[in-house]
Amino acid sequence: MELILDFGNTHKKLALFEDGNLLLVQNHPVVTKDILAQFVDTHPGITACILSSVSDYSEEIPVYLRQMFRFIVVDEDTPVPVGNKYETKSSLGKDRLAAAVAGAAKFPGEPVLVICAGTALTFDFVNKHGEYLGGSISPGMQMRFNALHTFTDKLPLLSFQEPAGLTGTNTQMSILSGVINGMVAEMEGISNGYMENYPQLKIILSGGDTNYFVKRLKISIFALPNIVIHGLQQILLFNVNKTK
Repeated sequence: MELILDFGNTHKKLALFEDGNLLLVQNHPVVTKDILAQFVDTHPGITACILSSVSDYSEEIPVYLRQMFRFIVVDEDTPVPVGNKYETKSSLGKDRLAAAVAGAAKFPGEPVLVICAGTALTFDFVNKHGEYLGGSISPGMQMRFNALHTFTDKLPLLSFQEPAGLTGTNTQMSILSGVINGMVAEMEGISNGYMENYPQLKIILSGGDTNYFVKRLKISIFALPNIVIHGLQQILLFNVNKTK
């Protein structure tokens, strides 16, 4: 079995794969060495582990994991099963690269756009040659709600609710319409821009806010929850197999 650790901005995820199948995913606000040790004791049979983090974590964690398994930490020098053409690899989010790896693995030999709707709204593109070229980043849904409240005097802080329609008839509905419909328009507009250049484009939607958008988008998409975890597992296996 493979243990996948994905420490994001909002959630810290522990996941297990066996024979290519995702067995379970746990979300934690914080992961400590003791939490990991309990998880490992509860799930015997783990042979390899990968850690990807965009947030700080205790140094006890990699020390413990190196003692237990074949272990790698994802950084800019980690070999990956796609050609990474990003110009500033040191600043590339590990979650974005992992999502691109998973997209390329799902549709080998085809152009793929991976949309992740989470803390940020990201778009990552892999061409038919399996080369990751980059993409774009904009604020995610809750970040947009927070910004409207923080940088104005009177707008309330909202979270997701069903907007009444395109035209908000009060302030709350106007904010919901602007944020939700604005993100839908952004996803469709950017996707259509890629499809003009790559008519055979496959589009994958993932991220914590996927369920809010999957039925609203009027483009052909494949919903793939936990795409970053799948990509990290591909990166782990790629590195393990290189050393056999």
